[in-house]
Amino acid sequence: MKFIGITGGVGAGKSAVLDYMATKPGVRVMLADEIAHELMEPGTDCYEQIRQAFPEHDIYKEDGHFDRIKLAKVIFSDENKRAGMNGIVHPAVKAYVIAEAKRERQEGTLALLVLEAALLIEEHYDEICDELWYIYTREEIREARLMESRGYSREKVQQIFSSQLKEAEYRKHCSVVIDNNEGLEEMQRQIDAAVCAI
Repeated sequence: MKFIGITGGVGAGKSAVLDYMATKPGVRVMLADEIAHELMEPGTDCYEQIRQAFPEHDIYKEDGHFDRIKLAKVIFSDENKRAGMNGIVHPAVKAYVIAEAKRERQEGTLALLVLEAALLIEEHYDEICDELWYIYTREEIREARLMESRGYSREKVQQIFSSQLKEAEYRKHCSVVIDNNEGLEEMQRQIDAAVCAI
């Protein structure tokens, strides 16, 4: 089994890449965001740690689950709170991913385990994954996608872009670059070639 980490800037089309890879036999796709959501369910260690870290804030729904909009407002209003939140959630996600990768290797039924994470490089997933892949899409295409699909203003898009790694940094850490500028078929061809080369 090979373990691939997939990353790229917001709006690069990572979801389309992962959807395509998930259709392949012997491939399992994991999303760090989804794992984080599961690990933050009531009753989990993460949930308790977050509850204790933000005791003065109303960040809950009536059923006790976190209200993601309220939580986002709290952590994005204060860099220290964001760092505190990340310090709870990111290590928990990484521990889960390491355990799943180990389990999948032992079971031996998968050809490919794929993980998508926004902070793949920053969180040093290169130490766990066999390869990192960078999904590259030109900035103007990403900007147009985000403005159309999420209703973001140009200013908001640029603000998000400036908070993410630069293209050179992605390329430095990733051994495979999937160019996602020429449409779905070309992207799928490149993925097939990259999978065959593993």
